[in-house]
Amino acid sequence: MKRRDGGEQPHVSDEMSQRSAAQAELARALASVESPEQMAAFLTALCTPAELEALADRWSVVPLLADGVSYRQVHEQTGVSVTTVGRVARCLEHGTGGYRSVLAHTRGAHPAQG
Repeated sequence: MKRRDGGEQPHVSDEMSQRSAAQAELARALASVESPEQMAAFLTALCTPAELEALADRWSVVPLLADGVSYRQVHEQTGVSVTTVGRVARCLEHGTGGYRSVLAHTRGAHPAQG
């Protein structure tokens, strides 16, 4: 977490703990949103236009990759860079399961492994 008071620098473990707590709070805030319209308003307030575009780009490739579309075809269909497609693919294969879980939820199914 960034300090603005000019005081003593926190220990690395304290900073990581504060960051984890802030991320947990953000996750709770996101989970509390009740509608797509409310989420869109929150994300617009929370993110810069570039951050929001990057998030949308990443999400747009998730269903295609999950359905087995090749990186090149995903790039051609979405305009998202092959590098970003590859990063999302790595998260789908070796990540925490967040993409697959939310994709399954949006598709009305149970999440697959991975």
